[in-house]
Amino acid sequence: MKIIASICARGGSKGVPRKNLRMLCGKPLIVHTIEQARACKSISNVYVSTDDAEIAEVARRAGADVPFLRPPELAADDTGKLEVIRHLVAGLNAQGIIYDLLVDLDPT
Repeated sequence: MKIIASICARGGSKGVPRKNLRMLCGKPLIVHTIEQARACKSISNVYVSTDDAEIAEVARRAGADVPFLRPPELAADDTGKLEVIRHLVAGLNAQGIIYDLLVDLDPT
């Protein structure tokens, strides 16, 4: 069974600006989530869905895959997480990426 992880991290946050990149114990917040996912032996790949180029770069450096940037219409304050996950799944399927189970993790 192939298990992948998704982490949805948009660039715009009104409550805590740039929260996914805020430093916590010496590394960006999102990196903690990526590292935990990568440490899980059951998870074969970690995919980050983001609309933000800087978050994408930080995620890639931490070992996550960011196969594409999310469109702005899926990065609004009122965008539901399920819509974002569906977009990621459709993009992965279009690239021929096959898996049995997707585990969604929050970066915060």
